[in-house]
Amino acid sequence: MIEMELKLLLDDAGAEKLRKAATARGARPENSTLLTRYFDTAEKALGRAGIALRMRREKRRWTQTVKVRERHTGGLSSAREADAPAPGGRIDIARIPEEDLRLAVEDAVNGHDLAPVFETDIKRARFRLSPDGTSQVELAIDLGEIRAGDRSALHREAEFELISGDPGALFTAARGLIPEGGLVFSTRSKAERGALLAAEGRIGDPTEPRKSRVTPLDPDMTAEAAAQAVLAECLDQVAANAEAVRAGDDPEGPHQLRIGLRRLRSALKLWRGPLGGGWLADLEGEARWLGAEVGRLRDLDVTLHDLVAPAARAAPDEPGFAPLAAAVEARAGIERAHLRETLRGPRVQGFLFDLSEFIALRRWLDPSDHEQTGRLAEPISVLAARELDAVWHRAARRAKGIDHLDIEARHELRKALKTLRYAVEFFAPLASGKKVAAVVKPLRALQDLFGNLNDLAMAEAMFMTEDAFAGGNPAAARAAGRVIGARAALAEEDWQTARDRWHALKSVKPFWR
Repeated sequence: MIEMELKLLLDDAGAEKLRKAATARGARPENSTLLTRYFDTAEKALGRAGIALRMRREKRRWTQTVKVRERHTGGLSSAREADAPAPGGRIDIARIPEEDLRLAVEDAVNGHDLAPVFETDIKRARFRLSPDGTSQVELAIDLGEIRAGDRSALHREAEFELISGDPGALFTAARGLIPEGGLVFSTRSKAERGALLAAEGRIGDPTEPRKSRVTPLDPDMTAEAAAQAVLAECLDQVAANAEAVRAGDDPEGPHQLRIGLRRLRSALKLWRGPLGGGWLADLEGEARWLGAEVGRLRDLDVTLHDLVAPAARAAPDEPGFAPLAAAVEARAGIERAHLRETLRGPRVQGFLFDLSEFIALRRWLDPSDHEQTGRLAEPISVLAARELDAVWHRAARRAKGIDHLDIEARHELRKALKTLRYAVEFFAPLASGKKVAAVVKPLRALQDLFGNLNDLAMAEAMFMTEDAFAGGNPAAARAAGRVIGARAALAEEDWQTARDRWHALKSVKPFWR
């Protein structure tokens, strides 16, 4: 049996609010207590194979379940599972009813003894919902703890499980019951959380800024399969960093969130041909909007930490840097509070729900587009070569006459190079490391130089406007002038180097040809 669930993390207040929302829609709770023990070998062979084998007691009945998670996108996961009665609560592999699952467990265990590794003790409230009038969804609100030896941790979670009908009903149900925002996707199963508790004393990942990760692509993949994998990674980066910004003050949080949104927009553009459709355009628009919201805080963080602080260290006797930094920091505090409110709000929640549904349920499929099937089935290596050529030529056009580009043209070239870098990073797993490095290394160096050039434009925008941070303080105005002057000198020096680096990059043979 295939199980499909949308899972969200909760706190006690959120669980109570969700319970009331379900009850207000006429759903009656069915309450139960679930004691579940998870088994593995001493070498954790089942966990390494991605298999969970559990024994659950509900009232007086024991049930043995084997579960293999097949896919995870945002908070939505699908898994194969098979249940069997377990008289006396004894594990018996031979009772697994589906032969391939039974053989997978037998192969992983390989004759070794099984023993309990951890257990969960959960009070569950079940609600039966029909959010679209035809589909059936079960909402389970779980409150309890996970225990492994002498370690324990509280766990609060909502699971929307599809019983019958359209999988989109999971998202419809969640949107209807949690309309105001603030969701956090639950990206680990209870089995994974228990194994983590036993091994490391924690049940989840720390709430901290998250960098992008390489998505393993294979040349035999279709364009659609590659799109799903890349977009899922973009979603994970965006969702993780949205939570990091909500929870902490680390400037890396807004930085990685903005990168995640830019990577997402780049991916949507690269796969626009096979995916197309209104969902894609709407998601791109929401990512652009949120990127602008994040960008205001990120620009202030850069101004404070990368522009003012270095200039202050270089001129310790300048008294104007202290009030200038204080003014920037105060504005950043206001902007951080605003961004957190935005990230907890319904628009961002709707965006994350839509993005997860788009990826997991293939909302790009258009029955009226009879040629889409062919585009989706195109080998990713073919699409990659075509799209990389396109972004490469776009950057080359922006760089034409590079010796005489004005400030605006340099800015456009910087954006084109950023898009090229994201495209190269997405498709890098399709080529050998040496060939990719020959392009990536000079491209990154070039981007760093253009980043310094952008710092000058940022300094001028921050400090040369009517509501500049000097606030009528002559010393602070003098300090701001020092920042702009230092950046102007550095920018001119970097521009000379950037031109040389571009000519060097042009001479590299692209790895996709």
